[in-house]
Amino acid sequence: MESDEARRKVRWKEEGAFFDRWADATAKDISGIDPLVVARYERSRLRLRFSKEFRLRLLGDLTSKSVLDVGCGEGENAIILAKAGATVTGVDVSPKAIQVATTRARLSGVARTVKLVNSPLEIADFPPSSFDVIWGDAILHHLIPELGNVLKKLNEWARPGALMVFGEPVNFNQTLRRLRFMVPVHTDTTPGERPLEAAEVRLIRNYIPDLTVRVFSLFGRLNRFILPNMSLERASVARRSAAELLALSDYALLSIPGIKRLGGSAALFGHPSK
Repeated sequence: MESDEARRKVRWKEEGAFFDRWADATAKDISGIDPLVVARYERSRLRLRFSKEFRLRLLGDLTSKSVLDVGCGEGENAIILAKAGATVTGVDVSPKAIQVATTRARLSGVARTVKLVNSPLEIADFPPSSFDVIWGDAILHHLIPELGNVLKKLNEWARPGALMVFGEPVNFNQTLRRLRFMVPVHTDTTPGERPLEAAEVRLIRNYIPDLTVRVFSLFGRLNRFILPNMSLERASVARRSAAELLALSDYALLSIPGIKRLGGSAALFGHPSK
């Protein structure tokens, strides 16, 4: 019978190889972070209707704060956070993604304030009470078999009063999920990944007692057909206007209790149990 450790190693290998392939494509033409992306997230008033802007707005002033970017990938979020004044540590299972992120941080002028670590999160090693902010963008749903262990480690690494902020795909409506699989749209996914469900949210709440969940992406699911490469910043005025209208509609509708369960992604945030 396969041991838990053996299953872990298989999953790490699969996840690393999957994101290595993405990084290989990026490595052919690495550049610093798009100036339009930086400008968007340096806005004086970040917009609540967009998930990442909503989450960055929660962080407030990051000057001199220490941030752990969990599952940092190719470094876009780490660079955005560093440009906002934070000292950022990024950790990711993909060695090639870390290589791309290292080059991208240097080209973006933040190499001194971004430290990048190649490691599965389950065996990463950071000193206790090291970080003011724990940030994760679409990472927890890759770690469902280890979610309790991972959250325990994140709690240990967080300073008292630290803020933990995650953006994740979610599924709170099984009927809608079944309909999704009837639509012939291909998405690249790693083996075993799936959106977080209510059971995982309850588990997260054990480690983040004041957890708040803000749901996004009802009609926003259509952005895959509207935005080339899912880039709002580089889209035409017409496409950008359509995406912004969808975001406004979603923010209003997903504020209604009965409709919240239809969202496809969520911001999850709060403070560690310590």
